[in-house]
Amino acid sequence: MSVSEISHSRTLPEPRAMLRLIKPITWFPPMWAYLCGIVSAGVSPTGQWWLVILGVLLAGPIVCGMSQAANDWCDRHVDAINEPDRPIPSGRIPGRWGLWIALGMSVLSLAVGYQLGPWGFGATIVGVLAAWAYSAEPVRLKRSGWWGPGLVGLSYEGLPWFTGAAVLSATAPSLEVCLLALLYAVGAHGIMTLNDFKALEGDRVMGVNSLPVTMGPARAAKLACWVMAVPQVIVVALLFTWDRPLHGLAVAGVLAFQIWAMRVLLNDPKGNAPWYNGTGVTLYVSGMMIAAFAVRTVGL
Repeated sequence: MSVSEISHSRTLPEPRAMLRLIKPITWFPPMWAYLCGIVSAGVSPTGQWWLVILGVLLAGPIVCGMSQAANDWCDRHVDAINEPDRPIPSGRIPGRWGLWIALGMSVLSLAVGYQLGPWGFGATIVGVLAAWAYSAEPVRLKRSGWWGPGLVGLSYEGLPWFTGAAVLSATAPSLEVCLLALLYAVGAHGIMTLNDFKALEGDRVMGVNSLPVTMGPARAAKLACWVMAVPQVIVVALLFTWDRPLHGLAVAGVLAFQIWAMRVLLNDPKGNAPWYNGTGVTLYVSGMMIAAFAVRTVGL
């Protein structure tokens, strides 16, 4: 019996495949954004460390992991073309187990979010609904190259940032915090567009209108670079306006390095997109934390 036949004869999921299903590599952005919210709140976490730890776990392994499981279940036919070795199309997670895992993690997300109080619970509800709206029919916003990446950017960067600040301060975050969370969420639209390059062929076959499909790799990459850069320029301007010139210069510095990386990306958008996602995105999230520290004392 071949390896393929053994995989498809399974009745229970393979443990290692379940870990791959929830994609630990994707957990970092929302965890980092939640920490940015904690830092930007301007409130000491002393005596409230459990809110920090529980929120980080919720943002990453639980909610983000759930969203990945839901996406893989809803994308199982696309993955059969793009990535046939993924856990569901390969049969290592057989039958409807992928769906049950995603649903179970949705319930777990809500249960953990409830422990973070009304702000945390409300944000968790939004995050869970957004995950299913992105992947599942009949909404399936990922079919749109505009709405899909926009929703993911808000869910991965804006929502966790807002949540971290709201949970720690037990109130609505300041206008400055909300502006930063929104701007970095908008910029993340470009990151998500670059992430779509890896699924280019399967998206074409399955009718997913990602920007790389509708615009072509070169134009989509240029647009992604502008979408990532412009919000950061606005962040720099705001930091100077808020009398945080050193932080503004620091964010401008990491943006300058990103622009260099963007030039490399544009030489071969499809081939260099994975490299940029490792290099440029690291610089992008570094700027997020610099900005978070900058607004920590604004208005105090």
